[in-house]
Amino acid sequence: MEIDEIKAGLPLKNVLQHYQLYPDKQARLCCPFHEDKTPSLQVYYKTQTAYCFSSNCSTHGKSMDVIDFIMHKENLTKHEAIEKAKQLIGGHNTTNQAQQLTKQAVLTKMFSYFKNAVHNSKSAQEYIKSRNLDFKQTEVGYNAGQYHHGTRKDEALIKSCIEIGLLQDIGNKSRTGETAYNVFGKWCVVFGLKDKDGHIAGLYFRSTLNDKESKHFYLKDRAGLYPNYPKPDTKKLILTEAIIDAATLLQVPEIMAAYSVMACYGTNGLTDEHIKAIKSLTDLEEVIFFFDGDPAGTAAVNKYGKSLSELLPGTKITAVPTPDGEDINSLAQGHVVGTAADPGTVGKGNILIHLLDERAEQKPKSDQVLFSTEKNNEVAISPATPALDCSNPHQIKFTTATAKYYVQGGLKKEADSLKITLAIENPALPYLKSRLKYDLYNDKDVERNTKEAAEKLNLRADLLQADISLLTDLLEAERDKQGTKPNENPAGAPAYQMNEENKKKCLDFLNKPGLIQNINALIGKAGVTGEETNRIFLYCIASSYKMHDTLHALVQGSSGSGKTHLIIKIAGLMPPEDVTALTRVTESSFYNYGEYELSHTLLCFEDLDGMKEEALLALRELMSREVLTSSTSIKDESGNIRAAVKTVRGPIASLSATTKGEIYEDNMGRAFLIAVDESKAQTKKIIQYQNDKAAGLTDTTKEKDIKAFLQNCIRLLKPYEVINPYANKIQLPDEVHKIRRLNELYQAFVKQVTLLNQYQRKKDGKGRLIAEKEDLKTACDIMFESILLKVDELDGSLRQYFEQVKGYISGKGKDHEFTRIELRQQLKMGKTLQHNYMSKLLSLEYIRQSGGHINRGFHYKITHWDDMAALRAKLKEQLNHQLNAL
Repeated sequence: MEIDEIKAGLPLKNVLQHYQLYPDKQARLCCPFHEDKTPSLQVYYKTQTAYCFSSNCSTHGKSMDVIDFIMHKENLTKHEAIEKAKQLIGGHNTTNQAQQLTKQAVLTKMFSYFKNAVHNSKSAQEYIKSRNLDFKQTEVGYNAGQYHHGTRKDEALIKSCIEIGLLQDIGNKSRTGETAYNVFGKWCVVFGLKDKDGHIAGLYFRSTLNDKESKHFYLKDRAGLYPNYPKPDTKKLILTEAIIDAATLLQVPEIMAAYSVMACYGTNGLTDEHIKAIKSLTDLEEVIFFFDGDPAGTAAVNKYGKSLSELLPGTKITAVPTPDGEDINSLAQGHVVGTAADPGTVGKGNILIHLLDERAEQKPKSDQVLFSTEKNNEVAISPATPALDCSNPHQIKFTTATAKYYVQGGLKKEADSLKITLAIENPALPYLKSRLKYDLYNDKDVERNTKEAAEKLNLRADLLQADISLLTDLLEAERDKQGTKPNENPAGAPAYQMNEENKKKCLDFLNKPGLIQNINALIGKAGVTGEETNRIFLYCIASSYKMHDTLHALVQGSSGSGKTHLIIKIAGLMPPEDVTALTRVTESSFYNYGEYELSHTLLCFEDLDGMKEEALLALRELMSREVLTSSTSIKDESGNIRAAVKTVRGPIASLSATTKGEIYEDNMGRAFLIAVDESKAQTKKIIQYQNDKAAGLTDTTKEKDIKAFLQNCIRLLKPYEVINPYANKIQLPDEVHKIRRLNELYQAFVKQVTLLNQYQRKKDGKGRLIAEKEDLKTACDIMFESILLKVDELDGSLRQYFEQVKGYISGKGKDHEFTRIELRQQLKMGKTLQHNYMSKLLSLEYIRQSGGHINRGFHYKITHWDDMAALRAKLKEQLNHQLNAL
């Protein structure tokens, strides 16, 4: 063996322990090579060397490795020191065995200490009796929480207890000078876990506090079985869920005469040590699960029953039908199983014996088949796949026999990533949780986090990893389900279930003549005051979200004109599951939706003015191309950055409100322009409605019922292709700006009117709806004002202002010069709004400055007296002439 190999195999710490030298917390000790009262030898564990700083030391100035230390300690030659080091390496296993024997001795002595403590604690005796156990016959101890000792002969015991985590020095001294120690598992009853030789190998602590605070504790590096390893000749072995259940069975002589008993450590506590002990039983004929009567116990029996049936072919696996909500110990407390004073006074009427006798007739208590009662009672397990609980989308729950899982914050929509915050809970230790961020598409990340969680929760890492693999599949399916719209659901299942009565009422309504007029009347009764043409126009546009060709509306109006209120009211008449109302849109937010998350959705923009140019560009693409594509960077499973294309699909319908319609020229070409009614007559209608509502004269319940009725009507509409046999017979006015787009919008609106009347329209041989003359006339009547706005170079609100100005000036004479303050007082308008209007009219040369001074105010005259009424009449006549000729 080379010197480097010797140094690598013999740590300096082992050499120091061999010579019974123990450095302090600063890794210092009194040098053994000279008289030393103050520690002068420094140990460096990082370099595995030691150095004495005393000038009186023979080793001063020399850094010692393990061989040098042995040579100086035993006054050996270099060669002899190397041979001694080899001996120490060879005796390493013997040292481990000695340390293990020392640990057993420590645990045995401490368990005896705990058992004696029961006789001195009335509260411990009362708790043990309350669990129907006899502390005089059961090996059980009690941990009062502190351990006092001051004699030097027990220093080795105390040091060993600290090393295994059983004691913690809290630095306090009693009056007698004894040191006080905190003991692991305070205020707990204690049970000893034994190895195959019957020695104490571990301790189990169960809190004696109330049930809500009841906890279970094991020492680190848990080892040993309770009550012991089964006898080699065991033929029938009962497995209990908890140690206290096994202790209960030990007090029933009739059971112990016929069976061996072994306790698991909870529903996830069938460890490798249990399995090895079971596999060593060559005469074993039957394994009996006597677990709690709750879902966790049932799931554990299914899981472990299947595992043992595969490990032990030919061995019968059965389960005891524990009553719901009960366990072995609770049954012992509630039924006649003997008394604490005389636990042996049991008979055939014992409930535990009765349940054991009935195990062959075990019936499944859930949809899972636990154990067959036919033939030899072998396991017949067909466990149902655990399902996600998505009742709270912000905390998705998933429960298996191993653990409970909580996906905090819900699911994100990205199809190429599945990052979640996952809380994991051990059902046996609900007060202890693991909370970690998982990248479920990164196997290394999942494996690392799972191991960390398993160590913290005292669970098997392989079982956790299997659960998380299943959870990943279920979350993918749930994400795909959320990203699929109801009308694209391959299973055809609607998102909203309508009862037959409501469905019949809606179908009757949709089949009545004059449907559009009837809908308009209901909209008025649903709380939309006035705006008779605009409201039905917006309703038709909004309802197009379900169809193949969707429509869009841009509602213009001055601040406070009610444009946002109008679109929100109309959007509220659509099924809420298909409407997304947005107050603010960030620059790239459209690109971050799931692929189908916006498909066939109505988007409602409460204020388009605050939207950035990049967001407007994305909106225009969704409106025109019905799809968004963006190149982005993602991290693959290997952690490498690569390029990927992210897609967001439409189509969408949209309603938008703005005070600056002329800015959105590109959007205006793709959308119907609608100007809100800012007339005095409309203002009076709104005020009257507000007053009636405040006085309690408005039936708000009826408004809600009408709103729900109209939503159900929309749910019954289906997307169809529409053909318009009269499409070539209607020509829009030549004066219209961008007539190509407007003609396309007009034809799309005719289709939508036909689709709303789908229950009254015929179909051709290909299943397409056929538009009728009435649909074209209705479309022209509804969207005439929008056509007029396309002809007019003034937007809707500006046109209304200019018509009011012309009406006032015409009464004074067309040559009348006016000032701004004069118009503000006459029209009752704010200075800022008027300034915007006047600036636009000046730039378009509809008015000009005719005099005045900047300090005293300018004078203006109207230079362009257009006749909008005549133009309106002309266009109306043209369209009516074409419609009448159909």
